[in-house]
Amino acid sequence: EMLSRGDTAGVFQFEGAGMRDVLKQMRPTRLEDLIAAVALYRPGPMANIPDYCRRKHGEAWEPPHEEIREILEETYGIMVYQEQVMQIAQKMAGYSLGGADLLRRAMGKKIRAEMDQQRVIFTEGATKRGIDKDKAVEVFDLMAKFADYGFNKSHAAAYALVSYQTAWMKANHPVAFLAGCMSLAREKTEKLAALRQEAERMGIKVLPPDVNKSEADFCVETLPDGTHGIRYALAAIKKVGFSAMEALVATRGGKPFKTLADFAMRIDPKQINRMQMENLAKAGAFECLDKNRARAYKSADTILRRAQSQAQEAAVGQIGLFGGAGHVEPLRLVDGPDWPEFERLAMEAEAVGFHMTAHPLDAYGPVLRRMGVTKSSGLLAAAEAGVGRVSIAGCVVDKKERPTRTGNKMAWVRLSDATGGCEVTLFSEVLTRVRDILTAGTAVLVKADLKLEGEALRITASDVLDLETAAAQNQSEMRVWIEKEEALAQLCEILNTQRGGPGRITLMPGMDETCDVEVRLKGGYKVTPLLGQRLKTLPGISRIEQV
Repeated sequence: EMLSRGDTAGVFQFEGAGMRDVLKQMRPTRLEDLIAAVALYRPGPMANIPDYCRRKHGEAWEPPHEEIREILEETYGIMVYQEQVMQIAQKMAGYSLGGADLLRRAMGKKIRAEMDQQRVIFTEGATKRGIDKDKAVEVFDLMAKFADYGFNKSHAAAYALVSYQTAWMKANHPVAFLAGCMSLAREKTEKLAALRQEAERMGIKVLPPDVNKSEADFCVETLPDGTHGIRYALAAIKKVGFSAMEALVATRGGKPFKTLADFAMRIDPKQINRMQMENLAKAGAFECLDKNRARAYKSADTILRRAQSQAQEAAVGQIGLFGGAGHVEPLRLVDGPDWPEFERLAMEAEAVGFHMTAHPLDAYGPVLRRMGVTKSSGLLAAAEAGVGRVSIAGCVVDKKERPTRTGNKMAWVRLSDATGGCEVTLFSEVLTRVRDILTAGTAVLVKADLKLEGEALRITASDVLDLETAAAQNQSEMRVWIEKEEALAQLCEILNTQRGGPGRITLMPGMDETCDVEVRLKGGYKVTPLLGQRLKTLPGISRIEQV
């Protein structure tokens, strides 16, 4: 019953996410069909799957040769398993078991010399048994084509059983299932990012790390509305360590930390160091104690010194200098403004591996709409609708370069946006020109060509621009509300560095409740979301609006 539903695929650990599409198309209702689905699946050649589906539902079929009908009967006349190739070689051409295994190996490795030799052996063996030479060559070519996707049945059966179990878990216990998958991928950032996107697709909330609510590992948390979400693991934050986070959670016990000072008084300074403290702060794990991430980050040394002093006093049995009888002396934290939104998200991505609470492209929304950018979630639909060229915006997650046959280099770049992510191919000419832009965390605008290759979507870049540079070339207007005169000096200084663009700046000075004044500055400016973030941090600026 579960396998015949529309969404049958669990989180499969095969070569790609296309397994979900294979299962939707095949809708396996028997374990045998599921095994065949796994054996047939490859991200490239899957041309036999529609034939398999039609024949399974009653379409008449004939074997390549009547001699092998019985061998191919369970798979409706289609070669699916390596064992079938070996049986065909035995029955049609008189191979021994050992010889059939050599044929299977030659086909799997695509060794040309061995294949040519095996073609002769197979054809001669078949003709000796009265089979027409042309038919023997036809069957051999079918077997050779099968080798592009062939899978042995013993492996396919094992994978199919695991697929069945994971699909059942995902269909019936999705929150626990995804939390378990995230635990297994705790140190693999790309998998965690993909699992988080899958959770969002299913309407499951992934809650940010929190020193008062997170465990060392991923866990299921009951939300105020009675539903369940996944609380992000402290140990999944980079460079903090599982054992140290286990110790932190054990120290917390059933008594949440009240303040950063309380945290400092209770933690074991031998279990946590400055880097761990800073990464917890960058990930936002201290927001339950102090909303200002920058302050928690800069105060790491102060917190650790208090922890060390407390530990020393406890070791010698001293009465606490910093607190006693339930009172905790406040910490002298390094004060200052919080990070601007872009910097806060960049720090978060550095510590977590991806953007957890928001995405940097959110601030570019109006600009991206004006530039006609296609979201990553809409790329496949665009390609299927015949769109050949698109603009894509995203943050660089990863870049892998490989040499080509000519000695040049090409690259595969993973981009992320608020709806998911995609992989873009860059050939040597484009890569040479834009390589310096493609650093992790950089927001870019990509002009790309889309091409469907079977069921796979190939995205090839023709040009790449830094997104901030692209935004600065866009005609837009920014309105700046000024509450206090003290903002003017720094405001003028920043705006002078942004002259020469096509955008407009309008100042909205606060006068009184009965008087609204708009001051449009002469000349053009490079109006970008990053400029807005910089201006927003100035004392005396109450509001920024980009239109």
